[in-house]
Amino acid sequence: MALFDDIDPFGAPPKKKLAHEIGQPLDTLSVDELDERVALLREEIARLESARVAKLASRAAADSVFKSS
Repeated sequence: MALFDDIDPFGAPPKKKLAHEIGQPLDTLSVDELDERVALLREEIARLESARVAKLASRAAADSVFKSS
């Protein structure tokens, strides 16, 4: 039931989903929120770098197959 997934049965307010939009104003964020954003972005950078390495390896493998023929 997606409609009720965000509702806590004990009445706690729903947690905000952490997201960062590039270029968004930062003046309203607390130090803790900024730290969370930095951690989130560092994880995303690591994920992007890992995907890049995998794609480069795939490209190199494909290039070696086509160059050896």
